[in-house]
Amino acid sequence: MDVNAQIKEIANRIKYLRDALDITVDEVAAKINITLDEYMEYENGEKDIPISVIYSTAAALGVDATELILGEAPRMAEYCITRKNKGVMIQRYEGYSFEALAHNYIGRDKEPMVVTLTPSDVHPALVSHSGQEFNYVLEGKLGVTLGDRTFELSEGDSVYFSPAIPHGQFAIGGTAKFLTIIDKE
Repeated sequence: MDVNAQIKEIANRIKYLRDALDITVDEVAAKINITLDEYMEYENGEKDIPISVIYSTAAALGVDATELILGEAPRMAEYCITRKNKGVMIQRYEGYSFEALAHNYIGRDKEPMVVTLTPSDVHPALVSHSGQEFNYVLEGKLGVTLGDRTFELSEGDSVYFSPAIPHGQFAIGGTAKFLTIIDKE
């Protein structure tokens, strides 16, 4: 599935659920702390939806983010095993994809993912969200921007930070792959 189709599907699920719950666009935008115009661009599938917005929107609507991303609810309550390369693959935009490793676990408070980045002349826009975040470089070199500082991490390096700080990651000199664990609380 191409990126635009995936964004449209997520946007449609958000709109459907919001309508079914009888919640206004104004209420959701206010709950997730973005402007109404920006929210409408996401809900109409006109703009890529950052993962942080997906999680915030899911929380505002009272569902697990898996329901917005995949259209189905998690089913495992005691454990969730994900075999190598069998997680749910999400293509965010050109050169950025991630594999959700615990999408099927009910009530998880952490989101482990393997993120793959290919080099680009354009660095992604910085994002911020609640919780805490951990990144561990599995392959290649990773640039991590935290506020006004940028760090270069190599295979085996890691960073733990407050994602309230505007941040972003990018590949340096080739494909980079890292494990990220986001504490959603």
